[in-house]
Amino acid sequence: MMLLDADIALFSSCAAAETEIEWEEDVWTITTDLKLAKDKFRSWIEKVMDQTDETEFVLCMTGPDNFRRKVYPPYKAKRGRKPVGYAALKEWAKENYKTFEKPTLEADDCLAILATKYPGKAFIATMDKDLLGVPGRMLHLNQKLEGTWVETDEKAAFRHFLYQTLTGDATDNYPGCPGMGPVGAEKLLKTKGAVWATVVQAFEKVGLTEEDALVQARCAWMNRIENWDAEKEEVILWTPQ
Repeated sequence: MMLLDADIALFSSCAAAETEIEWEEDVWTITTDLKLAKDKFRSWIEKVMDQTDETEFVLCMTGPDNFRRKVYPPYKAKRGRKPVGYAALKEWAKENYKTFEKPTLEADDCLAILATKYPGKAFIATMDKDLLGVPGRMLHLNQKLEGTWVETDEKAAFRHFLYQTLTGDATDNYPGCPGMGPVGAEKLLKTKGAVWATVVQAFEKVGLTEEDALVQARCAWMNRIENWDAEKEEVILWTPQ
């Protein structure tokens, strides 16, 4: 079963269907052709699925009330608007395909939860490098939707998570450890070990605390099946063991 990152498909399909119209001097509007957006969305799915032997797929979508904004309020605060028709296309997709969406969860979390609920049976397809923090098999897509299969074990997934915690993510607007770039993070994890204590020491070295590190970690962590209380529909925040 393929787990598809529907957020990316929805956004790109709607963006491709937008048109700017100039009605008169200095008066512009943006409209969308929802039929075209639906066609783009179907094509996105077909192009990804054609690269696999799978026939079943689930569209994973972001739900309302992102829990990370309670953990770290500036999270994704710099994101721009969604394309015109995004909400309508999403509702159409939910009516016509099998989807997985839960309150407070991002699409990434939904992908990770299902992948870890059905290990060896469910595979992720996404452009997002954050999902390298989830053990299992993933079809990593480029901008042309050309996929490369990546196999990630638990050790590599945890190392990637620590790396993300240290470097942060400018796109998602969480900073990680101040002054820590990709080269420094790689060197630190290689020399000091890919363990939580290494991350804590890096934060303490710049005058911060383990609690500060934990906030960044909870932004970076892809919630798995053990981090989701299905009965209460609540995230069980990641805690170092």
